[in-house]
Amino acid sequence: VTAGMAIYDTMHGLKSPVSTVCAGLAASMGSILLSAGAKGRRFCLPHGRVMIHQPSGGAGGQASDIAIQAAEIIKTRQLGAEILARNCGKKVDQILADFDRDFWMDAKESVDYGIVDGMMEKLG
Repeated sequence: VTAGMAIYDTMHGLKSPVSTVCAGLAASMGSILLSAGAKGRRFCLPHGRVMIHQPSGGAGGQASDIAIQAAEIIKTRQLGAEILARNCGKKVDQILADFDRDFWMDAKESVDYGIVDGMMEKLG
């Protein structure tokens, strides 16, 4: 997630609009990056798939260390939901509900959800 957030911040720091295209699969942080393209420049190829979900991770160590890691992953879940809500025009509560389990979409469903603006028949 942290590497994905670095890409996200870079995308939004550029002066030029960024286009995003799902070719194959945009899952997890990839779905957030797909949605982060400039409005009108976010696309999915006809057989592309998109999957959103809450972050997962493993925790170990003392109880206090596990609590710290749990709090951090909860903050990350909230941040991801807020970004997707803003990019997709949805409420954060709806994204959090959809995050509960892996939420799969085909190309048309990803348009309907607001992750992308349209389907692209071919590149170029």
